[in-house]
Amino acid sequence: MTYNVPNWLIILGGIGQIFTALIYPYIRHKVFDWYNDVKQLKPLNQEIAKTYGRYIQGLNFSFGLIAILLHTDLQNGTRLALALTGLIAAYWIGKVATQIAYYPMYEIPKKMIFRVGGYGMNILFTLFAVVFAWLFAVNLIAYFNL
Repeated sequence: MTYNVPNWLIILGGIGQIFTALIYPYIRHKVFDWYNDVKQLKPLNQEIAKTYGRYIQGLNFSFGLIAILLHTDLQNGTRLALALTGLIAAYWIGKVATQIAYYPMYEIPKKMIFRVGGYGMNILFTLFAVVFAWLFAVNLIAYFNL
């Protein structure tokens, strides 16, 4: 029996990941006032924080492109598909776990747009985690002929 994740769902996940990459600078600046906080760090630590921010943005964008352009390859049961979907699933599951474990402790501005945006982003992160965990499971089943 063959299991598949609908291509439209993978592509939707890809579009969402690109959206998160594009919106990331706005969220850092407007919601978290991140740039002013980073200015309080020593110069080397400022650059490290900025670099990690770019890594996150780049990974989100890259994962989105992969999902959109290679959606059928992501569920073909190869070792590469298994590794890549496992990596992306772990990334988003880790993000969701971090959101749940740590972020409720912090104050987010009370404007309605930020509150709605926060729920929207959490829904997107959960969607990404579910879609790529599902893809990983599909690849595990295909690879091991289960």
